[in-house]
Amino acid sequence: MPPGVYGMQDVWEREGWQQVNMEFLLPTGIYLNFTVTSSDTISTIKKMVWKNARNEPLFSALSDPDAYVFTCINMTAEREELEDEQRRMCDVRLFLPILRLVAREGDRVEKLITTQISLLIGKGLCHTGPQLTSELFGRLTMEALVVQAGLFHGSELLCKVVTSNEVSVCSEPVWDQKLVFDISASDLPRMSRLCIALYGVIEKTKKRPTKKKNKSSDCPLAWVNTMVFDYKDQLKTGEFSLSTWPSVPGTFTCIMGTSRVYCHLMINRLLYSSTTLLLRNVFFQHLKLREIVDNKNYTEFFEDEKELLWKLREVVRQRYPESLPKLLLITKWNKHEDVAQMVGLLRKWPELPAIHALELLDYSFPDPHARSFTIRCLRKLRDDELFQYLLQLVQVLKYESYLDCDLTCFLLERALANKKIGHFLFWHLRSEMHVSSVSLRFGLILEAFCRGSIFHLKNLMKQVCCIPYVKKDMKVCIKQDTYMEALSDVVSPLNPSIVLCELCADKCKFMDSKMKPLWLMYKNKYDTLGIIFKNGDDLRQDMLTLQMIQLMDVLWKTEGLDLRMLPYGCLSTGNKTGLIEVVKNSDTIANIQRNNSNSAATAAFNKDALLNWLKSKNPGDKLDQAIEEFTLSCAGYCVATYVLGIGDRHSDNIMIRETGQLFHIDFGHFLGNFKSKFGINRERVPFILTYDFVHVIQEGRTNNSEKFERFRECCEQAYKILCRNGTLFVNLFALMKAAGLPELSSSKDIQYLMDSLALGKSEEEALKNFKVKFNEALRESWKTKVNWMMHTFAKDNR
Repeated sequence: MPPGVYGMQDVWEREGWQQVNMEFLLPTGIYLNFTVTSSDTISTIKKMVWKNARNEPLFSALSDPDAYVFTCINMTAEREELEDEQRRMCDVRLFLPILRLVAREGDRVEKLITTQISLLIGKGLCHTGPQLTSELFGRLTMEALVVQAGLFHGSELLCKVVTSNEVSVCSEPVWDQKLVFDISASDLPRMSRLCIALYGVIEKTKKRPTKKKNKSSDCPLAWVNTMVFDYKDQLKTGEFSLSTWPSVPGTFTCIMGTSRVYCHLMINRLLYSSTTLLLRNVFFQHLKLREIVDNKNYTEFFEDEKELLWKLREVVRQRYPESLPKLLLITKWNKHEDVAQMVGLLRKWPELPAIHALELLDYSFPDPHARSFTIRCLRKLRDDELFQYLLQLVQVLKYESYLDCDLTCFLLERALANKKIGHFLFWHLRSEMHVSSVSLRFGLILEAFCRGSIFHLKNLMKQVCCIPYVKKDMKVCIKQDTYMEALSDVVSPLNPSIVLCELCADKCKFMDSKMKPLWLMYKNKYDTLGIIFKNGDDLRQDMLTLQMIQLMDVLWKTEGLDLRMLPYGCLSTGNKTGLIEVVKNSDTIANIQRNNSNSAATAAFNKDALLNWLKSKNPGDKLDQAIEEFTLSCAGYCVATYVLGIGDRHSDNIMIRETGQLFHIDFGHFLGNFKSKFGINRERVPFILTYDFVHVIQEGRTNNSEKFERFRECCEQAYKILCRNGTLFVNLFALMKAAGLPELSSSKDIQYLMDSLALGKSEEEALKNFKVKFNEALRESWKTKVNWMMHTFAKDNR
């Protein structure tokens, strides 16, 4: 019976067909017939059509394949255009095995671009907000519901929070109450934000008999923020429907969908004014002012310090322009006279270098004039400098109150002008499209970028579409033609200047760590390249750590110190998925010690293993250069891991290249979050400096103190350079709070970095403290060896 009687889909399902003869009608009038498989994608079939058509008449009349789309007659007897070219043949409900190729015209071209962009940015993932349901209310013993509302400017509360009356618990509570704030409309700053929170008043259960009545407490249920002014600088008025979010994500599993709060803003409609008032000149400088502006470790100001800063604001502008953040923090944003004067100051404030300007993108500085000033400062960055801070600039997009803002426009302009910046802007945005709170904003920015970069869509599509293939069972699928095609000839997401040509299926493997990462090997024209695909790990913390190591390398080289650092490529591509560059010709300390020791139990204490391994890889005169590489890189990573507080340092995440370069991998713990077991801290040294490392540095001679002292001097010089640039590191980490990393969620987490970089201390004091840490690392290195032995033992007995 011919397939058309039931339709191709039914035949494939009923008969289990894997192959079928298809007929193809080309726009040149040529007819083709060949076999396709059920797992072939539309994209694959189109390539097969072009391959078969090369030997046919009129082939030269055909345009690029993207200029055409397949059409078919489906099971509902309708003509259907197969725009989604990643669909498999078995998913297309054909009535007959016939496809017609037609040229795209007019809206068809736009439709193709729209479809491609939708696939690229991952639309349709998770765009719904949270909802309070009756199930939630049923889980809690509530007496009543209450609303609290506050007006904020950044993190600053502008006036007292107001609280509504209590209403009884129901699925659609209504207050119908006027909430009055103790501030006049004229004193509302431009970036005022109305924050509304819904609480349940819960009755507390008695734990023991008491004469007192049961006390009640408020349980946060949901919240919503909205700007008081709209994007036209006008105060909002009228009734608004606002979607709410759960107060503690993940606390209540029954929160789904979208709930809404209806509020009526009774405010006179007027334009926000930023009239500049005349500023009186200040002709004196108090010693206290110098003390205030020199304090790098500031968090709060006393009232007298605020008054002095504001009184001498013109002096600050002229002599201490880098202290602008402090002046913005003490500005009274609920007094329109002070706001107007601050705006006037910003208009004539001298431009700041990026190290200071970046701080102004934090959540604490929402004023649009301040943010516009910041972008004006950042426009002077070279492309390589901008790329160094791109990760943070994407994160602080979350702090912007409006979709159309200076930061978005700035990033799009530079991304469209530079392929590398555009490539990584795409991936930094695309990797967080699963986060519902940013998916709308990031999706619109991605769409704008894609529409401005049409010629790069094909390369980006190939990269995006190969990720799902990698997630599937490699052993079963990877040798199939469809998978080989999808994973070959891909522009590397880690480096857009490299094309991953031919996948070497026989050399691909699953690694033996917990999440079973996939090791992919590619053969290029002159070389082989390796990429590790991780599924189940959040690589954003690794990305941030490697970015900081790259920045350290730049700062050291600027001052003539090349410590042979190796910040390998790492990229988060989605929800707990990502790619890592394979560093060729390298091995872990654990493997080197194990392979060069008679007993696995004592391998960690074999001080000759590393030196012997380097000798085997670098015969003759090459050994001196390998030891030099080891010495410099060891110094760099000692300082870097100390400053960043890198934890979980064992012999499987420290590696050495055959050329001698030492480097660290796997940065799951930083900022002093060291691992412990049974409440005991397993890492009790400031950084890793074992005696077998010293043995290599001293070229195997215990009395070679000259080599070791040079190593110590390299460490001290490297540390001093980082301390001079401490503010930059603190600012970059502060901007990453928006990423929601578990070990970087508040200002307290950054305190470790401020301490390790000795912010607020002199260079002499900082160096003195580092020398103490250096000696401690060397003296206590035997503890590191014990930890490494225990790690190896635990790994071997998994």
